[in-house]
Amino acid sequence: MLHRTMLKAVLKTLPAAIVLAIASGSAAADPMYPSDAEGFHGYLRAGAGSNTSGGGGSQGCFGLGGNTMKYRLGNECDAYTEFGYTKSVAKSGGVNYLATIWVNAYAPNSDFGDNKLGIVKAYVEAQGLDFLNGGTAWIGKRFYYRPDIHMLDLQYINMNGTGAGLDRIPAGPGKFSYAFFKDNDIKIALPNGGVNTKSAVRQNFIFGEIPVNENGTLDLAATYIIGEGKDDVATGKRNNGWQLSAFHRQGKVFGGGNTFGVQYGVGPGTGNGAQFGASGDTNFGSDVKRTRIFNDMAIQPMANFGMEFVALWQKDESNAKGSSTWTSVGVRPVYAFTDNFKLVGELGTDRVTQAGGQPAKRLTKLTIAPTISAGPGLWSRPELRAFVTYGKWNDAATASVNTSNNGGPIYNNNTSGTSYGFQVETWF
Repeated sequence: MLHRTMLKAVLKTLPAAIVLAIASGSAAADPMYPSDAEGFHGYLRAGAGSNTSGGGGSQGCFGLGGNTMKYRLGNECDAYTEFGYTKSVAKSGGVNYLATIWVNAYAPNSDFGDNKLGIVKAYVEAQGLDFLNGGTAWIGKRFYYRPDIHMLDLQYINMNGTGAGLDRIPAGPGKFSYAFFKDNDIKIALPNGGVNTKSAVRQNFIFGEIPVNENGTLDLAATYIIGEGKDDVATGKRNNGWQLSAFHRQGKVFGGGNTFGVQYGVGPGTGNGAQFGASGDTNFGSDVKRTRIFNDMAIQPMANFGMEFVALWQKDESNAKGSSTWTSVGVRPVYAFTDNFKLVGELGTDRVTQAGGQPAKRLTKLTIAPTISAGPGLWSRPELRAFVTYGKWNDAATASVNTSNNGGPIYNNNTSGTSYGFQVETWF
């Protein structure tokens, strides 16, 4: 009951918060959810590999699946690309109107083949509105506030979707953003000939870039989800949900930065997979909960040496599945021998407890990747990699490793395996 009272109080104070935001000083772009820059931009990862188990075959990837993520270097058995164009379509009284359209394609193996393109961005925003003191208004489908832990490919919060919002409005010491999204907006045919829906109305609130110490800022992000449709035998009971997240971002840490996060979600507020922020299944009741604490540090102390380090703890609870805890620690060091050649390594270990007193699942993964790169830095891209990856797990994790592997149960009942191959990754 306490969390419901708190959420009602937040929603009641929303109009006052917007008024405060409009009445405050000038706005600047927030680096955590920037607008798309004008021009052609995108992302690509693709490659090919195999494994050393008997007759070879598909590249083997090592992860525990479920609500976890895997360490990605030399451990991605799929192919993905997204790209598009942003153009200034009009200017009026100092306001810039930008239109963005992006498409994407995904393949669960090394070949894009005839996989179809999907539209992932299609929106228009008005930047520099005077009545928002330089803030931005937008409507459409877009990527929205999705910072990540790169080597886990974990967007620990992801508010993507179709909706509308007001962004980066100055509010006292920080900036305020509000967004309205409609998730899972589809009809479901019922056996009796009627229709229902499991759609959800999602409201996201962000108060960010709050200075709290030298080169350090605080972001506060909240989500409130209202499940739609009717309670039905076929579609289940409708539930509401919410999440609260706090992130401290520290700049100028050995040439890089550090992010410390604390997150908590209930019901559909636990999100999709390992991501908070979007609407999870509206069948999830208040017994479904997730708590996460993590630290992600990326540093560049020397021009030719950089490193990312992550430590994460996550607890998932529900009446149906009991309690499970995911603990993960990993490091990715990068050493450049020249401006265009570096050696990249990645070591990560995961432990997932199981309900009912069953033994914990354990997995450790190591990758070595000689890399041709457009620069010596940790984030220099493109990277053209050759890699060898070794995975080791316990008996309790065998079924999960086989299930989560895109290539299927190629390691059978073994508790270790090796894969190798080549991969390109770039953003532009």
